[in-house]
Amino acid sequence: MLRRTFSLVSLGALVLGSALVAPRADAGAGPARRVTRVHIKKGEHVMRLLAADGEGGEELVASYVVAVGPGGRGPKRQEGDLTTPVGRYHVTTRQRSRFTIFLGIDYPSAADRRRFDLLKRRGELPRSATIGGAIGIHGPPVSMSDAAKRALKRVDWTAGCIAVDEDEILEVARLVRDGTVVDIED
Repeated sequence: MLRRTFSLVSLGALVLGSALVAPRADAGAGPARRVTRVHIKKGEHVMRLLAADGEGGEELVASYVVAVGPGGRGPKRQEGDLTTPVGRYHVTTRQRSRFTIFLGIDYPSAADRRRFDLLKRRGELPRSATIGGAIGIHGPPVSMSDAAKRALKRVDWTAGCIAVDEDEILEVARLVRDGTVVDIED
């Protein structure tokens, strides 16, 4: 009996862990529309999940207020500049993290690498500069109090990522599949 209980508990934990990371439709909500694009406007602090409408347009699936990096407008220039990159990317990874879930994107793109190389050749970046990486969409640090987590969206606090609330990253992770286009604009 003890072995069966342990197995059921282990199975339950495995299913719960998969539910946090794997995209799925909410039970009872009907089939979720497949998100085909994530559109982030840094200046407006908004992230929209969009689905193709079948007629060449897009329908809004969900919208979130977001925090971004405090580095300001324009493209990310180098690692450590605290700027959220601009450009077209794709969701490439999803994993549990100290931010609940981290949906990684494929920054730097080829265009980001060309811009970085040009800035270095022109001497606009130090020789020791690196381009960086590990940019994604995530929640607040799990170690913070609930009150502190709620306050985070009032400031741009990430190192260049896009951050939503804890419950929102769980929803985003369910709705956004690996390979989904992520467009980030100023």
